[in-house]
Amino acid sequence: MPTGVHLRDVRKQLFDAAARVLLRDGPNALTSRAVTAEADVAKGVLHRHFTDFDAFLAELVTDRITRLADQAALLQASAGTRTVAENLVDALTEVFNPLSLALTSLVFSRDELRNRLRRTGDGLPLLVEAREMLAGYLAAEREQGRIAVDADVDSLALSLIGAGHLLFAGRRRGTLPEDTELAGLVDTIIADVIQRRLL
Repeated sequence: MPTGVHLRDVRKQLFDAAARVLLRDGPNALTSRAVTAEADVAKGVLHRHFTDFDAFLAELVTDRITRLADQAALLQASAGTRTVAENLVDALTEVFNPLSLALTSLVFSRDELRNRLRRTGDGLPLLVEAREMLAGYLAAEREQGRIAVDADVDSLALSLIGAGHLLFAGRRRGTLPEDTELAGLVDTIIADVIQRRLL
């Protein structure tokens, strides 16, 4: 089997195992031993493919950030369809799915990991990219006249990410907010820019 294919298979196996450990036991339980045991591979396998455990975790989070970029493209394409609130509710539900929440907690709790992932000195990786995704979408809606022409999309995106994170992360593991609760939060944050588009 070609080495490149084999490497990708091992990486995926390890990433999937890490995701299961995170979801089941939380960020504090995520160790190299827990990952290799969950993946049912020898302990040395992880260190043959990654320089250290933080490098493994950085690639795990980067993989999620890449998926977020794909989601951003889909969200951008949805500008002008359905309602702005519906699009934002769906985006936040995906941004704060259980695995993303667990990865955000992991990044928050590990200084070395956070430092490896930061593009700039500001913001928490994953949440920074999520905020950029929402700001880009809101800018597209502003161009289409579906929100106020002077809407501060960066501040709106920051408010949506901050409030959304609190709403999703403040719950018991495995539980999600009610659809009406999330929709009410989104409606409240964007109400002014939706109303003023008509003025």
